[in-house]
Amino acid sequence: MVLKTFVNEPEIVWGKEEIEKLQKELDYVKKQFNTNYPLFISDKKIMTKEKKASINPSNHEEVVGYVSQADKAHINDAIKAAEDSFQVWSTKTFTERAQYIEKIGHLVREKKLELTAWLIYESGKNKNEAEGEINEAIDFIEMYAQEARKLDDGATLIAMDGIKNEMIYLPLGVGVIIPPWNFPLAILLGLTVSAIVTGNTVLVKPSSSTPVIGAKFMEITREAGLPNGVINFVPGSSSKIGNYMVSHRDVSFISFTGSMQAALQIDELAHQQVPNQRFVKRVVAEMGGKGGIVVDETANLDRAADAIVNSAFGYQGQKCSAGSRAIIHEEVYEALIDKIIERTKTLSIGPSIDDTFIGPVIDESAYEKITSYIEIGKKESSLIYGGKADKQTGYFIEPTIFIDAKPSSNLMQEEIFGPVLSISKVKNYQEGIDVYNNTNYGLTGAFFTESDERKANAHKTMVCGNLFINGKCTGAVVGVQPFGGYYMSGTGSKIGTHEFLMNFVHSKTISENL
Repeated sequence: MVLKTFVNEPEIVWGKEEIEKLQKELDYVKKQFNTNYPLFISDKKIMTKEKKASINPSNHEEVVGYVSQADKAHINDAIKAAEDSFQVWSTKTFTERAQYIEKIGHLVREKKLELTAWLIYESGKNKNEAEGEINEAIDFIEMYAQEARKLDDGATLIAMDGIKNEMIYLPLGVGVIIPPWNFPLAILLGLTVSAIVTGNTVLVKPSSSTPVIGAKFMEITREAGLPNGVINFVPGSSSKIGNYMVSHRDVSFISFTGSMQAALQIDELAHQQVPNQRFVKRVVAEMGGKGGIVVDETANLDRAADAIVNSAFGYQGQKCSAGSRAIIHEEVYEALIDKIIERTKTLSIGPSIDDTFIGPVIDESAYEKITSYIEIGKKESSLIYGGKADKQTGYFIEPTIFIDAKPSSNLMQEEIFGPVLSISKVKNYQEGIDVYNNTNYGLTGAFFTESDERKANAHKTMVCGNLFINGKCTGAVVGVQPFGGYYMSGTGSKIGTHEFLMNFVHSKTISENL
């Protein structure tokens, strides 16, 4: 089989013409505010009485859209629709299914600026963060389509005289997809297409903070001609439908990205046996992190300062990969702090529509949680920059920096998911790595040094799924830096890889005596 070479989706060069085109899409999208969006179950669009308002975090008086909410009866209908669709979808080849998801990718690429506008309004991203997310979504489709085609060939087995042996890959069945709000298109799309290209059918429950993006994705799948029931769109609260889906006897896997607490609850529910259950359910989870950057005394301080500020404050620190900790050698501690503050002072803050570097945090709940951590930080450490917050019109929090943070403190241990950076002083680089490793997480980290010996040491001893040497710890690119962690950061799978697809298939060995 000849496969085309995978190439990452190119970034937009934001010249005057492209900015004007984006503005037209922003105007177009804003005219669609307050629209009602349905559930999508098989071939039906279902408007329910209960709806959830999706609020623009930059201006909480604006409603991006009202999204219908599913109940348990809708979940039962959606599982039945997925089971019915599975009977046909599962018989298609991996190549045939790959062709369907490539049509979805073509439409996402075609609608890139419109989707950028939706992300700016609903998720509070600036244009670069939003467009980067869409590029990642396209990369997921292209990578998974290419890797899925390889599965048509099955596996190569050891030959034996008189026996024909083969091993084929088969889909698991019906799955549940639960994506996060911070990458409401890229991760929703990536988790979904990886499951369906391998022959499964799914229920998708988007985040309650960003459900309109999910509805727009569903519209694209319909436009692409995806058969009814392959993806069923069932927004709703975790307490009302989330746990019910996860524990349902006819669900064979759950693919989740979100908080550690939610993932552990899902894992526990999924592995409680229920009557007439036929599956040992698979849980594929990415759970967040407490990323950090270690800087030794040989490091290029300007490069380190750039990386620390971008890792800590990009998208308001609302990335699971965010570098919320800086762990700095005592010899360069004061000098590097000065550079970090100097750069942080230049960051613009305001509504995402204004393309500021620091936009709003996602909602009031996040605002209250982050500001409560800032108050904790004032007692634990020394506030040296920022700390102010304002929710009068949107949920805005200044980039905030604490210094002299103790490794065991709340600021250094707990995932805050906001624009809060904690800085700790260490006596040597090995102590820096030890402080970095001193959390329950294992997702992303970075190490700044000019020493080849220390780089080699960090390769082996820094506990993370993605390690960056002399670079920021955010912005992993599909196919270039396969992303995913372990410990309380996830179940170890790397997204955007052949390996990830193997979560959604099982193997069948067939031996024929000749």
